[in-house]
Amino acid sequence: MSDRSEQQYDPQALQAKWQRRWEELDPFRAEEDPADPRERRYMLDMFPYPSGDLHMGHGEVFAIGDVLARYWFHKGYNVLHPIGWDSFGLPAENAAIRRNAHPAEWTYANIETQATSFKRYGISFDWSRRLHTSDPEYYKWNQWLFNRFFERGLAYRKGGLVNWCPQDQTVLANEQVVAGRCERCGAEVVRRELTQWYFKITEYADRLLDDMDQLEAGWPERVLTIQRNWIGRSEGADVRFRIEGREEPVTVYTTRPDTLFGATFFVVAPDAALAEEIVSDGQRAAFEAYRAEVAKLSDIERLSTEKEKTGVFLGVHAINPVNGERIPVWAADYVLSDYGHGAIMAVPAHDQRDLDFARKFGLPVRVVVHTGLADPGETGEATPGEGTLVNSGPLDGLTKAEAIDRIIQILEERGLGKRAVNFRLRDWLLSRQRFWGTPIPIIHCPDCGEVPVPDEQLPVTLPDLRGEALAPKGIAPLANAADWVNVECPKCGGAAKRDTDTMDTFVDSSWYFLRYCSPGYTEGPFDVEQVRKWGPIDQYVGGIEHAVLHLLYARFFTKVLYDMGMVGFTEPFVRLLNQGQVINQGKAMSKSLGNGVDLGEQIDTYGVDAVRLTMVFAGPPEDDIDWADVSPAASQKFLSRAFRVMSEVTSPLGADPATGDLELRRVTHRTIDEVTKLVESYRFNVAVARMMELTTAARRTIDSGPGAGDPAVREAAETLAVLLSLVAPYVAEEGWERLGHTGSIARVPWPVADPALLVQESVTCVVQVAGKVRDRLEVSPDIGEDALAELALASEKVKALLSGAPRRVIVRAPKLVNIVP
Repeated sequence: MSDRSEQQYDPQALQAKWQRRWEELDPFRAEEDPADPRERRYMLDMFPYPSGDLHMGHGEVFAIGDVLARYWFHKGYNVLHPIGWDSFGLPAENAAIRRNAHPAEWTYANIETQATSFKRYGISFDWSRRLHTSDPEYYKWNQWLFNRFFERGLAYRKGGLVNWCPQDQTVLANEQVVAGRCERCGAEVVRRELTQWYFKITEYADRLLDDMDQLEAGWPERVLTIQRNWIGRSEGADVRFRIEGREEPVTVYTTRPDTLFGATFFVVAPDAALAEEIVSDGQRAAFEAYRAEVAKLSDIERLSTEKEKTGVFLGVHAINPVNGERIPVWAADYVLSDYGHGAIMAVPAHDQRDLDFARKFGLPVRVVVHTGLADPGETGEATPGEGTLVNSGPLDGLTKAEAIDRIIQILEERGLGKRAVNFRLRDWLLSRQRFWGTPIPIIHCPDCGEVPVPDEQLPVTLPDLRGEALAPKGIAPLANAADWVNVECPKCGGAAKRDTDTMDTFVDSSWYFLRYCSPGYTEGPFDVEQVRKWGPIDQYVGGIEHAVLHLLYARFFTKVLYDMGMVGFTEPFVRLLNQGQVINQGKAMSKSLGNGVDLGEQIDTYGVDAVRLTMVFAGPPEDDIDWADVSPAASQKFLSRAFRVMSEVTSPLGADPATGDLELRRVTHRTIDEVTKLVESYRFNVAVARMMELTTAARRTIDSGPGAGDPAVREAAETLAVLLSLVAPYVAEEGWERLGHTGSIARVPWPVADPALLVQESVTCVVQVAGKVRDRLEVSPDIGEDALAELALASEKVKALLSGAPRRVIVRAPKLVNIVP
């Protein structure tokens, strides 16, 4: 046995030693040799934004992802596990304004800080593939891809109402507005008329929805539901209504054309051009005042079912196409200008929002579907369900489905409408009026129009603006860089101007995972052949907060690239794992609440391994971790115990475990079997519990069994080292070395359980009488209930407590018998 002083667990010393060794060994580099016979696996964590040093959230997500990456290394796969930084964005720009500096200074300083911390944290990254999206070598390809989208009609510019953040002075996509506020800074969002660039994601709406069938086995159901709801496909009809005084009919989309006879009023979005066009002179002042109030609301606030209904009569009437009835036209905020055609027919009896509006403004309510429920006009509860059509002329007596088919047929015969499909999804607004992003590679020529910058002139790099020149003033900062803006038109050579908007940073993250396959490639955004070898991503790990924004856009990009022949798959991420948040005292960490926890301080106090182990052991990956309820100190104590077990082994390297303690060998092989299954099913916390049980069993054998020289102890310790390497790499590496091995443990083959040692020859059955334990029996794991009951009743300890036949015998074979006297 080695000297006790040499077995003391010193986390900081191990970290210093093995960080140097890993730099030398480079054990996590992906192999590019085409002759390498190993199956390839691509493991990816959502890349970080360099806003400062790593925080507790980083500590959790990267610890979780590293479990899977290291497991794959042990399983013998050729693993790609890269790292990079999502390094464009507003925080860097705002920091540069405050510091009178360039955003790159803050950005790249933070990247180096995080890179150092990642290396300290022991994540199994292939550092040779590192990338930063703010490098011209990267964003050149954003521009190249933009040009390809433009050529395919998927990038276009149009005017319209957009979400405007008055604090950050930039537009936001609908997905970036949360509860009416900017998801970045929290400022209240307003609507503003601007001409902006869009990606035509709606062109792929059907495929984005249909291809989700590929993801059923590998994505959380919650994320699939969020995406389906956001895309929001519905089937119905386009119906043409005539507005008195307007020559051209107005088309509305409805999912319930069967209720047309129940339409008692007509609603137009107040911010739709149609409302301004048709409002009567007498109602114009009231309408304009109302529209100004609605402009202060986000789409989410307007659609809230809890918001009181508001509106204004436009002083005109529409004609119901199926019965010729004149119905009043209102402007109301619960209709959006970009939903369908910006107008709806209102059927208050069978739609709750319409009913709430009708009751407030005294509009008629007509039941046209008999559902067996009370009259909505009296109860205030709309009846949107199934039923039989009434008060509907040719539809009377039909079911809902029959009536929908019949009314569409009638509309099509009369030229008044047609069958239609609609989506909630809107095109991706990608223009941003800020500096620190990818310049949009378009030149505006008074003669030639919108002209893409030729590929050979890419990248269009950012000019050297800093400090006050970046401050938002209602126009894009790039507009102030006259030498940069004023250029010759690539087509005609005349005077022209560059586009001064930059791209939404979600463009950067929509394809970065493909660049990792060949980060130094110069002939295109990525080497198509390398992506064919590595893609799609086998495992993706990141937060649920990206369920709409990032994941939807990445799926869209992948489908466009598939159509361009650049990738051979239509979905980028085969499996997705979402981690929870790290909170403290039941709340999200914040400086104002005084409940923040610093990751670096935790590592300094307890060591990397203890912090990583705590993150993984706290619960299932998808659950939140309340740092107030966990104990890195307890994790440190366990690691010290495991370290001592690995340090005290005295049997020689290569000793035959078959000659050792059988019971310990059974525990070891059951642990291998269970941990393997648990890791593959994401139950990492339970896997850690099994490692703790193995440590206890090995300790017991050392202290009160055959001792540290038993070959079974060596087998248990070596197994423990490999298993622990998933969550505590420093302890594992040092333990492996102390067990007599050379090199890194990272590539050691995963242990294989011996099936013969998984068979239990007997189990302990607890026998209770009146709820109290009275005896324990060693029985076969296959024993039947009748035989087990007979054995329990034959126990001398049990018979001494019974004065006659028991009232009841409850058997849970093979582990429990409960006798009720």
